[in-house]
Amino acid sequence: MTTPTLDSSTVACDDSDVYRTLLESTRAIPWRIDWATMRFTYIGPQIEELLGWKQSSWLSVNDWAERILEEDRKKTVDFCVAQSQMGLDHEADYRALTADGEQLWIRDVVHVVRRQDGSVESLVGFMFDITERKQAEDKILQLQRELEVLTYRDSLTGVANRRMFDTLYAIEWAKARATGEPLSLIVIDIDYFKQYNDHYGHMQGDDCLRRVAQAMDEGASRSRDLCARLGGEEFVLLLPATDEGAARNVAERCRKLLARKEIEHARSGVGRLVTVSMGVGTILPSALVDPHVFLDRIDRRLYQAKSGGRDRICDVES
Repeated sequence: MTTPTLDSSTVACDDSDVYRTLLESTRAIPWRIDWATMRFTYIGPQIEELLGWKQSSWLSVNDWAERILEEDRKKTVDFCVAQSQMGLDHEADYRALTADGEQLWIRDVVHVVRRQDGSVESLVGFMFDITERKQAEDKILQLQRELEVLTYRDSLTGVANRRMFDTLYAIEWAKARATGEPLSLIVIDIDYFKQYNDHYGHMQGDDCLRRVAQAMDEGASRSRDLCARLGGEEFVLLLPATDEGAARNVAERCRKLLARKEIEHARSGVGRLVTVSMGVGTILPSALVDPHVFLDRIDRRLYQAKSGGRDRICDVES
């Protein structure tokens, strides 16, 4: 009995058919581009199901480039061409346009085939649909940004918290040192707030804190101004590039804005409405002054305002 034999051409043909079957049964889309002509010599039929473009329409790299979202096109093409010219394998993520105008995230994994002399012969690779992965990553980034906002935001009043103030105070202090501009602080305390809480209850006390914070935040109206809650019933306004007169005006404006809210306070020692006491100060930051020392100085002015009768602004030290 003789054993049938296969010549090498039959084996090669069979191997080729097996490889193609394997490639075309995966979700990854195989492709090959001839470097000299910049034309596709092969692309998997899965491309039509994924992007909607017929397999026969992928003729040259221009077809590939034109089906990249314009916003991503130049950087993607420039990167892939540069890496290929250097003979370097690479990956590229970009948004591709489907035949019906939708967008999908694609990852191209590219292998550069070189001749013995090192010149580029062709590019072969796989396209992967990574849309779901990108959407998940975007969701994570969004959640991280929201968490960062919460990290620097007072959950009760909605203004910045002590952590945000400490961070921006250091930044604005350094900027003021570099530019020679004045920096002002206003430290604010709600008058007789314990009595307010005792009389109206903590829920209404929380609402009072929110309304006071809103008035203070409206008073510090420029984009770089910051209103932050230091804790309890104490707030601070950080006012970059603000001289003494302008800081005093901001403090007066905040008191007027609060007065317009007409928050009743039956147990106040200075009237029938909620009021605040304020310490105000301005400095030209330098290496000779510590920012914490300056903040303590303004805090002392606040307590001078409180000990002097409350519902007032103190901008000098006695």
